[in-house]
Amino acid sequence: MGAALGIGVDVGASLAKLALREGGTLRHELLPADAIERVAERVVSLAPRTLGLTGAGAGELARRVTGESVRVTEFAAWGAGVRRLLAAQRPDVSEPYLLVSLGTGTSVLLAQGMGVSRVGGTALGGGTVMGLGGLLLGGASFEEIIALAAKGDRRCVDLLVSDIYRPGEIALLGDATAANFGKPGVHERTPEAGDLSHAIMGLVGENVALICAGLAAAHGVRRIVYGGSTLRGNAALRDVLALITAAFGREGVFLAEGEFAGALGALELAGGL
Repeated sequence: MGAALGIGVDVGASLAKLALREGGTLRHELLPADAIERVAERVVSLAPRTLGLTGAGAGELARRVTGESVRVTEFAAWGAGVRRLLAAQRPDVSEPYLLVSLGTGTSVLLAQGMGVSRVGGTALGGGTVMGLGGLLLGGASFEEIIALAAKGDRRCVDLLVSDIYRPGEIALLGDATAANFGKPGVHERTPEAGDLSHAIMGLVGENVALICAGLAAAHGVRRIVYGGSTLRGNAALRDVLALITAAFGREGVFLAEGEFAGALGALELAGGL
């Protein structure tokens, strides 16, 4: 492999996301964030001419790599990366919009006037899926939880609005959750692993979408752009987010490869694109 002309690295709490530009080609890599030495070795082996770093672990990575690097604030990196992804995937989406970074936790940013600012967030995110799923499912991995959720049905675990009200009796979606893990008798039996996994996605997805819908209303924004590593291959979570977002009159936009937005933005703001 020839030398990478530019690399952007977003070091989060769980994953390190790399955006690599070699000539006219842009590609991505994922590495565990807790293996920071492995991440550093990978970066050094590529001998980048331009290196942009962002995320919680950017400082530690900067101390382990040789040569110059450019530190980019996380929100600025996400804003720049998402603009580039939207330009390729959804050029019709213009500012203002909410940008939701679903990583270990969740941050909500307002993109407006070529700038981004954090307007909210929640501790619910991929860390919740991994932690709660691991506790309930005998140490299942994140990938296993996603696969189980795709085959499960949270209606077997959650108490839904439709379990309490007949259609038309209340102005709420019947599929909305009245109580997470609150289905009568659920604790008297052993729920299927898939149903528990799907319920975890419901817990995270509904609450994230509710928070985002409220923030969108407060800021007069119609579109909510979702990205982040928690959505990678996670159709169950995406479906919940889309349902609740639409129920509150907002358009959910889901980025392909949105987990690399921060790395892509770090690369761009460091001058590597």
